[in-house]
Amino acid sequence: MEPAEDVNESNPRDSITGQINHEDDGPLMEIHVYFHSKQFTVQAPPNITISQLSSSLAEMLSIEPQKQKIMITPKPGILKPPFPNTQVSAIYTPKTKITLLGSTEKEISDLNNSITKVRVRSGNRLAAERAAPKATKHRDWKKIQEESTYTFHSIRPLPYLLNPERSHRFLERLAGDPGIKAAMRAHKFSVGLLTEMDPAEHTTQESRTLGLNRNRGEVIELRLRTDRYDGYRDYKVIRKTLCHELAHNVFGEHDRNFWDLTGQIEKEVEKGDWQHGGHKLSEDEFYNPGDDGYTDGGQHLDAGGWTGGEFVLGSDQVSHGSEGLTRREILAKAAMDRAEKQKKAQKEINESQGDDKALDKQ
Repeated sequence: MEPAEDVNESNPRDSITGQINHEDDGPLMEIHVYFHSKQFTVQAPPNITISQLSSSLAEMLSIEPQKQKIMITPKPGILKPPFPNTQVSAIYTPKTKITLLGSTEKEISDLNNSITKVRVRSGNRLAAERAAPKATKHRDWKKIQEESTYTFHSIRPLPYLLNPERSHRFLERLAGDPGIKAAMRAHKFSVGLLTEMDPAEHTTQESRTLGLNRNRGEVIELRLRTDRYDGYRDYKVIRKTLCHELAHNVFGEHDRNFWDLTGQIEKEVEKGDWQHGGHKLSEDEFYNPGDDGYTDGGQHLDAGGWTGGEFVLGSDQVSHGSEGLTRREILAKAAMDRAEKQKKAQKEINESQGDDKALDKQ
């Protein structure tokens, strides 16, 4: 059989005619075959079989018979190779529709080429990923060790006031503030106890004390609650007070050196506060009440750093008895907490080094 014309997908016509050569000069029958939504009219002898039709279609469309499926409706349905030697004229009626299912050699070749290209791209990508340096989880162990040393080693609210657990969370937030932690590392500040003060014990007709630092970092007290005990003061204002009290770890008096250090600490806290974008705590360059230690509203920051004596939790008095939390107890507790934190940091370092060695072996 010689096809009447070449068949390709770019051909705009919907009907293509082909003729099958035969030895007899008798009349030919027309068989309509649909493939890829196009109609092919095959002129063949009346005795042509389905198997012969499949071979003829293979020559016309470049589809091997073993890769063909022929669907004849309404009957006999889908036929698969090897195809029967049943004559087409026995089943072919005006209502019969023959549809060829399969892919041309060109379509298969194009598909294989596409698959090959995808595999090559995937292989190149995998090779590049394997050749690239492996990203490892980086931990700043120096920072971890410093944070376990230069920190608040103990946090305690006043247990007799309402909702002490809320005060504890407030103090933990201050201790974990990124800016505060950065400033404490920078100045190597270590505070034994961070606690709250009872507003009633630190309020007079003339002033209200906002914070206290005893023995240059042994204890720092902060005024967390409102005067009526019905809520808590603004976080940023309390954080400013904490910066002020941390400066008393170095300077006891409110002199020029003290205020310069306070300003420096507050700038460092602002810069290190990555959680809030490093925004300023106030419109001022830094928090600096008058040199007398009073704010504009008559609030008394503190009376300077306290030195000596023993501290009783919840009191602003210096005690010489053994009642309450003594200075020795605070120092001992702080030393134990510090040792525990350093031990924990060292354990994390050892575990990480072990993980790194395991990854290197892989």
